[in-house]
Amino acid sequence: MARFVILEHDHPTRHWDLMLEQGDSLRSWRLAAGPQMGVAVDAEAISDHRTAYLEYEGPVSGGRGQVRRWDAGEFVFLVDTPEKVNILLCGGRCKGSAVLERGTGEGWSFTLRNEK
Repeated sequence: MARFVILEHDHPTRHWDLMLEQGDSLRSWRLAAGPQMGVAVDAEAISDHRTAYLEYEGPVSGGRGQVRRWDAGEFVFLVDTPEKVNILLCGGRCKGSAVLERGTGEGWSFTLRNEK
């Protein structure tokens, strides 16, 4: 199974970065709020990150604040299309399926669907 991490990031405003291991990089989305079961959270696809973030907590280079691990674990892709990403998470806080769905424009939503 591949690894994931959700980092709480305080710059430029408080948000959460969902990062999914894919090869030698982390496919990433910025979440407007911390994940909650059954609650859709606004999300934005952001540039891929280095896999070092799977284990990293602390200051971000370039004066871009601090990150701390909110959750981490393993995941598998159930669906992976340009419009929808459905994953099965096995983390400390997030257990069960999660769906990222593309809305209008570049916007996405992230929803934890069910616990396992």
